[in-house]
Amino acid sequence: MFLDGLDQLDKKILQLLIQNARISYSEIGQKVGLSRVAVKMRVQAMEQKGIIEDYTTIVNPQRISGAVSCYFEIETQPDSLAQVAEILRQNDSITQIYRVTGQCRLHVHAVTASSDEMERLISQTIDPLPGIIACTCSIILSRIKDIKGLRL
Repeated sequence: MFLDGLDQLDKKILQLLIQNARISYSEIGQKVGLSRVAVKMRVQAMEQKGIIEDYTTIVNPQRISGAVSCYFEIETQPDSLAQVAEILRQNDSITQIYRVTGQCRLHVHAVTASSDEMERLISQTIDPLPGIIACTCSIILSRIKDIKGLRL
């Protein structure tokens, strides 16, 4: 399995953190049979190894009045891919960029405060990108299932 480098206690700790990243080391310790200090050391070790990347608050844009969430599939000329990715990476409305296989080379997620702002993003940032062969855009109407992170 892909988690072979972790022992059973680390896996249990990760499962608890995935369920609730705000859980205390003491509570984790009670659930896995370790002291608070031992849990903290294991979590810090997983952070240092890059297994745990970040703790964050996730905001649901569909719950904010007027917010527009959109996915773009962008096909570029191979020699333009790095430049396109960097232009998109620097834009605050772009929340995720994935290099993918298949005809489209980039899968991009963007969230804007309004449809007007999304239109500006498309016309001023997406449309003028260099080396674009094709771009499709899908507006997200509702969230049916959205799992964050790895499920163990």
